[in-house]
Amino acid sequence: MRFMCVGDSMTIGRAGDFTWRYRMWQHLEASFDGPYALVGPRTELYDADTGSPASTAYAVPGFPADARRHLAGWGEGWLHMAPVIAGTVTEHRADVLLVSLGLIDLGFYTDSEQTALNARAFLTAARTANPHIRCVLLPVIPNIRAESDAPFAAECARFNELLAKTVADLDTAASPLLLASYPSGYDIHTDTYDGTHPGPSGEHRLAAAYADAMHQAWGLGGPYRAASEPLIPSPSASPVRASAPPAVRTG
Repeated sequence: MRFMCVGDSMTIGRAGDFTWRYRMWQHLEASFDGPYALVGPRTELYDADTGSPASTAYAVPGFPADARRHLAGWGEGWLHMAPVIAGTVTEHRADVLLVSLGLIDLGFYTDSEQTALNARAFLTAARTANPHIRCVLLPVIPNIRAESDAPFAAECARFNELLAKTVADLDTAASPLLLASYPSGYDIHTDTYDGTHPGPSGEHRLAAAYADAMHQAWGLGGPYRAASEPLIPSPSASPVRASAPPAVRTG
């Protein structure tokens, strides 16, 4: 089975991060009964010093190169992924998409209604490439901006309602969709390093949300059990509030 992680800055990670993708790889290694692969056109982390997705400086060198594959980008959202997902699914023969998108859309690009339409377009396009694709979608986790920006917080909440409706509307037996639960115990003040991007504990909580959804609904893998790993702190950063995102990569 071929899994592809799709997301924004919370998924690509930046230099010095483990990433939740690494935690997912650990989980699959420990619990998946059968052949599997993590697939996608990219392997790098975001390099904050250069502003480009070109870093290979994962926090742990034991993350195999092949397992680092993904489709995620700093500053990229549903808006950017919908046009490329069909070709990417075809090229990399993905069976399961693990998707974390929406926060950057709502913060900089589109309102909740248009973001939901872009999510529908993404799912429809993925199915043109693989009519039996499975997708697990994570609800938007409001970041620190939502604590001081009530309209933004309301848009996050509204989008999550629309995302749940989208999953309910489009779910089929041939191509099942899951809306993962909000990560259990997730606290942006302790599980992120800047109010948005996950630190080690947050990475585990994100991976657990996907792993437990797949296990409970589809019997894939087992319940999430965090593997032992040194907790190397992510680089410190100022909270992200309203600054424009870096230039995005869409290819």
